[in-house]
Amino acid sequence: MKNLPVDVYAALDEVPLGISILGKDRKILFINRALEAMSGFSRGESEGLPCSSVLRFSNCIENCPLGGVAEREKKALEGDIITQDHQKIPVLVTFAPLINGRGRITGYIETVEDLRKRRMVDPIRIHPFSFGDIIGRSPQMEKIFKFLPAIAQSDSPVLITGQIGTGKDLLASAIHYASSRSKNPFVIFRCGALPDILIESELFGHEKGAFPGATENKPGKFRFAQNGTLFIAEVGDLPPSLQLKLLTYLDEKTIYPLGGTRNFSADVRVIAATSLNLEQIARGGHFRKELFFRLNAVSLHLPPLKDRDGDIRLLLEHFMRSHASAQKKTLLGFSSECLKVLEEYTYPGNVLELKHIAEYAVNICRDEIIGLRDLPAYLTEHFEDLVAPIAGPSASPVETSVEDGMDWSAVERKMITNALIKAKGRRSRAAQLLGWGRSTLWRKMKHYGLAAPGDEGLREIGQ
Repeated sequence: MKNLPVDVYAALDEVPLGISILGKDRKILFINRALEAMSGFSRGESEGLPCSSVLRFSNCIENCPLGGVAEREKKALEGDIITQDHQKIPVLVTFAPLINGRGRITGYIETVEDLRKRRMVDPIRIHPFSFGDIIGRSPQMEKIFKFLPAIAQSDSPVLITGQIGTGKDLLASAIHYASSRSKNPFVIFRCGALPDILIESELFGHEKGAFPGATENKPGKFRFAQNGTLFIAEVGDLPPSLQLKLLTYLDEKTIYPLGGTRNFSADVRVIAATSLNLEQIARGGHFRKELFFRLNAVSLHLPPLKDRDGDIRLLLEHFMRSHASAQKKTLLGFSSECLKVLEEYTYPGNVLELKHIAEYAVNICRDEIIGLRDLPAYLTEHFEDLVAPIAGPSASPVETSVEDGMDWSAVERKMITNALIKAKGRRSRAAQLLGWGRSTLWRKMKHYGLAAPGDEGLREIGQ
């Protein structure tokens, strides 16, 4: 066979479909740029690893799909992959063997198609009060839906604001998949508690030797998102030096890898989100005003769930049907008492908390109607406290009196503080006292400012 006049690997990088080439031992030899963007793993990180360690495909849990791929056979499976930043993406994965001239399998090729766009336009999945995966019929959400098509077709940066759990990532995804960039990568970057140098490396990439441990070149999220969209969650957490670097990109459309001497052109739309009051932070000098003005040219605010009139019941029914369908259960709805509790609860965790409540209720329910007994214990206890406050162990393991004029946020905050004091700062014990999971407690601690940013330390409880 004559040598091809092109670089095959470079050609595969131009295919807008995730591609992985495996050896006979099912370890990765190559992944293309589209799969790098989708999985969050760079080519260098993935080489030599088992396929299941990178794709983390749901169908790999019990048996490797390649185990049933015989010579010249091709197999296609739908499922979910879990990305490096723990995002679940619905995909169609196709497996096929690579055959040499003697008819023997020498390796495998896998293609990974992102199904998010296809599912968004599937008429069976379309909700009458929705845009993408965002659902609502409240006046606040209808106003957002009205402007989204025009925003999607623009290439301007977008700033999405709103409390934790309101669905900022879903809104960013909906904008991307309604845009002309929808066939190209949608890449998510979360600052988290990474050191500044690693945040810069993750965003802009680095050259070999840029810092201790940088043993090879690494493309950043901007390179992964080429021709697509980069969603920067909690942009207010970016350190000042990287705020300037992001502003430079927005103005010049070039990126500068850490430790590199050359810049690279990049065609990437930036959507940023924050749960902070970015304008106030900018006025205080902790966020660059120029960057705030640049991002805020197109801004969308997602209101807290408690302020979205009529959306609680709509979302409850949607999530109930979705989870019940996935578990092949037949559920007719919620009892009137159950709805009373769910509609009067304030949802400090917003839509995300409501979704988890619905999932829990569907899992627990053994009848056709979800009742009070199927709700998480903290909901019914909270409701009882609100209508008839009772002190003592019969009401809750954590004694908390309700003072006149104290709103529910203050009550819940006080409950958490008391539980942490009683548990001597041990969150796992405090969660047990409250009847919550550890993740629920941690989320509420962050919501009420009881957790020091980027630290496991606690505020206001003398720890």
